[in-house]
Amino acid sequence: MSRTTNRQTDLKKRSTLKKFAAAAGVAVSAQINPAMIGYVQGSDRPIRVGMQLHRTGIGASYGRWYERAAVAAVDLINREGGINGRPVELVIEDDGTDPKRGAEVIEKFATQHQTDVAYGTLFSHVVIGSSPRAGELKLPYYVVSEGYHVASGSLNRYVFQPGITDVRSQVSSMAPWVASNLGKKITMIFPDYAFGHDHRDYFSSAIAAQGGEVLELIPIPPTESSFTRYFPKIPRETEVLYHVLVGPGVLTFVKEMGQYFGSGDRPQIFGFIDSLEAVDFSTPQLEFLEGTHFWEGYPRYAQPGQSEHDRFYRDKVGVDQNGASVNDPKDISTYSHMFGCWETLFIIKQAMEMSGYSGPADRPALIEATESLTEFPESRNHPQGRKIFNGRIHQCFGSQHISRVEGGRLDVVHTTSIEDGLYEPEADYTRMAL
Repeated sequence: MSRTTNRQTDLKKRSTLKKFAAAAGVAVSAQINPAMIGYVQGSDRPIRVGMQLHRTGIGASYGRWYERAAVAAVDLINREGGINGRPVELVIEDDGTDPKRGAEVIEKFATQHQTDVAYGTLFSHVVIGSSPRAGELKLPYYVVSEGYHVASGSLNRYVFQPGITDVRSQVSSMAPWVASNLGKKITMIFPDYAFGHDHRDYFSSAIAAQGGEVLELIPIPPTESSFTRYFPKIPRETEVLYHVLVGPGVLTFVKEMGQYFGSGDRPQIFGFIDSLEAVDFSTPQLEFLEGTHFWEGYPRYAQPGQSEHDRFYRDKVGVDQNGASVNDPKDISTYSHMFGCWETLFIIKQAMEMSGYSGPADRPALIEATESLTEFPESRNHPQGRKIFNGRIHQCFGSQHISRVEGGRLDVVHTTSIEDGLYEPEADYTRMAL
């Protein structure tokens, strides 16, 4: 082959690579790394990952950062050779944080976009509404949700939650610390759908195992915008107010809680950071949170002894040491959740490479490869920390953090072990047909 023909071939490959990267939402410089030219050899198409994203609806604040984390991960994967020598293309569809639209998005991924997998869903009611269609279409569906619905066995063999822990594990691991340090008489405020019901059910049983009790359960509709009428339901003898809410009303909820309690006596307050994800702690009227505690899946503020992996991850996703965008200190990330998008993409890559995945015909092998995984060591691909994976229930287990609000920031005061959150599996997806 002549030198001119070689040059034409290289130019064609570079042009194709640029198109792939642009489709994935990844910026590519004019100087293409020659090592990346190999992408187009042996395949006419990229690995297509359908990202079911909450761009609108009550999950929009999460969706914004889920997208940023996913694009950053795809960028890194592509710069380092893609998956099985093929670039990764991120195909994004907005599900409106709505279960009906979620199922429609899954259908669109399978039939219109012809994606290799679906990925990224957060809100539990959307996962539950979408999973049956993923199973019917035999489309591998990797969610980043936290609900117990995956591990419970109530979904199907095509649904995995390998990159983020579930509520049952989270609350089981933290209940002993809450009972020993804050109190044993609990009132719970939670969203009235599957995610909140997991908190209701599993924290209630976990605190009972510590000799405590839940005095009152206060469910909140997910679209509620004012919360003052709920606070009088809190019994006077409550020692700990446990709160977890999500959606656009969370800031109003926290402010109204502060107004209700004022500067007088109040119970200890233990919240899930879901109630303040994407919210700036310096916001006026949040001063009353000083001294309260939060669960964090991944600490928003860089902690003493920060790992090199956390520094690497923050740099790639554009988050500063305070958990805000490097471009805007008021644009607060959903740091305790979005890492699951980053980590799950690297798990998909690992399973595809183990199975030699080349196209939809290899989906059964991809499912079995994912089920065979057992551990994810802490690394730049898994910056939140080491995890173990149970292929029978399609769920990972990791460490949790309890942080205290001090001086307007969150400082970790307790980190659980993986073992603290383990429970006996109640299902086995591997027995289901592919």
